[in-house]
Amino acid sequence: MLPLVIVNPKSASGATRDRWSSIASDIRTHFGPFNVAFTKTRGDGSEIAKRAVGKGREFIIACGGDGTINEVANGILETGEDVELGILPSGTGGDLRRTLNVPHGHREAARALKTGETKRIDVGRVTFHDHDGGEASRYFLNVSSVGLAASIIERVKSKNYANWLPVASLRGKASFAISTLQEVIGIEFSTIRVRIDDGDEHGLNTVNFCIANARYFGGGMLIAPDAKLDDGYFDIINIGDLGTLKILLNAHTLYRGTHVGLPEVKTRLAKRVEIRAADHDDIHLETDGELPGKLPALYEIVPKALKIRVPRLS
Repeated sequence: MLPLVIVNPKSASGATRDRWSSIASDIRTHFGPFNVAFTKTRGDGSEIAKRAVGKGREFIIACGGDGTINEVANGILETGEDVELGILPSGTGGDLRRTLNVPHGHREAARALKTGETKRIDVGRVTFHDHDGGEASRYFLNVSSVGLAASIIERVKSKNYANWLPVASLRGKASFAISTLQEVIGIEFSTIRVRIDDGDEHGLNTVNFCIANARYFGGGMLIAPDAKLDDGYFDIINIGDLGTLKILLNAHTLYRGTHVGLPEVKTRLAKRVEIRAADHDDIHLETDGELPGKLPALYEIVPKALKIRVPRLS
């Protein structure tokens, strides 16, 4: 059976839809024949992937951003079948592809899919309260967090500050940058209650608390520079009580991974993390750039749960 490419035409602010003919040509040239399915609404990637697995597909490729990859991976993982995932990046952030060393260009990424090798990676599973207050659960491949990142994503999704940009692929990056600046100005820390592995629960002041399976988030920020996708652990990064000025002065360190040297930043490894709000405030969480719900949340690492195609090392 041919591999299936699940495409989010709205990814990269619609640039994927506009360039699909060229992308498809690159896939055929460097990979060969394939089948294709297009998503229409949120959640389609997961449902299409589940149906494809049920029909015997052994290799499914996600074409879109980190949110699309997350949906397709969830669809595969929910079946419990040992199906391989491929990534053809066509989004704004591209954070998971950075950790996996998948090329950014469609032509090079298609070649890497054809000549690559299969690797097993860990995934995170988070159980939380959805927006209606019910319990929900989902998998994530990259990073989940509470605090500043979730607030920025919420602002980006509620408003588009970059309609004036003529190039669609730049709109998401500009909206993220503007939203980040607006959220950082006058920022205050949140207080959460955290239990890590079998330790005691304790209070924690945080600007952003990250549970990282991979290394990047936020469109290229090297939030967890030491994270490994196959070590059986989360990398936990807490950015503590940093004020607006210090965040702005040290923003460049997030892209270099040197922020972990700041005294306000603490890191450790963990397999299980429980988080709840210290008071009655609603604190939202984000997973792979999406906003599925709010605290309380339970995070668990699922070792070597997913097969994924990665570029072959030379």
